[in-house]
Amino acid sequence: MGQQKFYVYIMATAGHKVLYIDVTSDLVQRVAQHKTGTFGGFTQNYSLHTLLYYEIWDSSEAATQRAQQLKRWHRQWKLNLIRELNPTLEDLPMS
Repeated sequence: MGQQKFYVYIMATAGHKVLYIDVTSDLVQRVAQHKTGTFGGFTQNYSLHTLLYYEIWDSSEAATQRAQQLKRWHRQWKLNLIRELNPTLEDLPMS
């Protein structure tokens, strides 16, 4: 069995008005929770259903540090980062 991976991801509302950054060890499951509204709290209240961006990390500590860094960034910096991987700001497929 391989080493566990951790994901820093960015979800958004329709129209990308609200961006949400978090960390998970199971990106497919977490995105499904966001899309079905079962994750609850802030993400459910704001209907954060669009996966715009993610990064893969080897440790939870590194992923958490990166997420905290991104949360401190200005909105435009976040959008610039997202557009490097996802120029059209489309919902990324989970396969």
